[in-house]
Amino acid sequence: MKVLFIGDIVGSPGREAVRRLVPELRQGQALDFVIANAENAAGGSGITAKVAEELFSSGVDVLTSGDHIWKKREIFEIINQEPRILRPANFPGGAPGAGCGVFKAHNGRSAGVINVNGRVFMEPLDCPFKAALSCAEEILKKTKVIIVDIHAEATSEKVALGWYLDGKASCVIGTHTHIQTADERVLPKGTAYLTDAGMTGPHDSVIGRRVEDVLERFVTAIPTRFEVASENVQLQGAILDIDDETGRARSIVRVREKSI
Repeated sequence: MKVLFIGDIVGSPGREAVRRLVPELRQGQALDFVIANAENAAGGSGITAKVAEELFSSGVDVLTSGDHIWKKREIFEIINQEPRILRPANFPGGAPGAGCGVFKAHNGRSAGVINVNGRVFMEPLDCPFKAALSCAEEILKKTKVIIVDIHAEATSEKVALGWYLDGKASCVIGTHTHIQTADERVLPKGTAYLTDAGMTGPHDSVIGRRVEDVLERFVTAIPTRFEVASENVQLQGAILDIDDETGRARSIVRVREKSI
């Protein structure tokens, strides 16, 4: 199975990059399954029903999220009805929606997706390690192909989860920092790993926001509204080649495509 994982989509520029590039990548790379982190897809923070449908129509199969999942109020109305939108599995019991699921890929096989939030330098949630492992054990009853999105600030926490799930998941990919890392590898027991998939959106920016807005905040320490930037739009992420029978990753290749 060939899987495209798309790093954090930021605002309308990121959505437009997905619309333009995902169909081309699906055909050119013979992709079977597409996952995208969309927690910043609606105006730079959150997900709405309209934005989700736009991304699904562009060829994305599953949307993961993170700490901004609840930023738009309407998510509470749709997340229980739309299983293709995941929130972190380690939110406390009673949170709406689901943190993992099994989905049909275009090759007719099934793929499991798990979404967890880190806890280092972020709002404290339940243990992401235990939550991810619990989800993986359930998904293994249905498929051996399992992709994990660890939405976290600390690289050490992401790396640790990769080793923790080595041999128990097909891939562990980090999101949240919006900066693509260059440490892609396949761990000894067959789990592909990348600390951060990067950002799909405007790269002449500060992690997707207008440079002047962010500089004003840093220089003056005065609260400033951060608008989504618009220049040098790219799609970033990774393409995974996974053995359907064993769930082991054959390879992981970073993606960095400029939107026309």
